[in-house]
Amino acid sequence: MSAPLKVEFHFDFGSPNAYLAELALPAIEQRTGVKFDYVPVLLGGVYKATGNMSPAESLRGIKNKPEYNALETERFLRRHNITKFKANPFFPVNTLMLMRGVVAAQFEGVFDSYFRAGYHHMWVEPKKMDEPQVFREAFLSSGLDIDRLIARAQQDDVKKKLIENTSDAVARGTFGSPTFFVGDEIFFGKDSLRDVEEEIVAQLGGAQRRTA
Repeated sequence: MSAPLKVEFHFDFGSPNAYLAELALPAIEQRTGVKFDYVPVLLGGVYKATGNMSPAESLRGIKNKPEYNALETERFLRRHNITKFKANPFFPVNTLMLMRGVVAAQFEGVFDSYFRAGYHHMWVEPKKMDEPQVFREAFLSSGLDIDRLIARAQQDDVKKKLIENTSDAVARGTFGSPTFFVGDEIFFGKDSLRDVEEEIVAQLGGAQRRTA
C-alpha cells in the first residue's frame, strides 16, 4: 500500500497572493479528493535566506509590470469569484507575531479559527497587524482566546517550529509565497494552481495504476 499523496500549501499572512490562492484550494480539494497540509513559513526568513524581495519592492519603478500584476489579480478574482479582498494600507506588515501565533494555534488545536481570523484582519478588513494592541483586539473580536496564544507563541518549541518550517521550505526550493508542493514537485504563485491540480491528478493516477 503506497503512502497517500502529500500536498502542501506554504503560507505567510503577509502575502496577498497566498490569501487569494488559498481561497481556490477548497474547490481543488473537492475535485481531487486530496487535503492540503497548511504549512506556516516566515516569508521574511525565506527572502533573507534566498536574497529575494517582495513584489512591492522588486516592481518599484518598473514601467508596465505593476499594472500587469494588478490586471492578473483582477482576472484571478473574477475567475474564482472572490469578492472579499482589500489591499492592506499598512503593507508591508511585519508578520513574525502573526506567524508565531498560527504555529501556537496549531499546537493548541485552534488552527482553523486563527487562520481565518488572521487572513480576515489582513486582507478583508485590513489592519496594522504588527501593532500589538491592534493584533490583540482583532483576534478578540474574532472570538479567540488570544492572550493564551500570545503567551504560547513566546515558547521555544513554537519559535523553533516556525524556523524549521522556513528553513526546510528553502532547502526544498522555496523562494517566495505562495508555494505548493505536490509530493516532491514544487509550484510557485497563485497562477500555478491549474498546474498544481493537474499534477495532483497525474500523481493520483500513477498511484492508482501502481496499486491496481
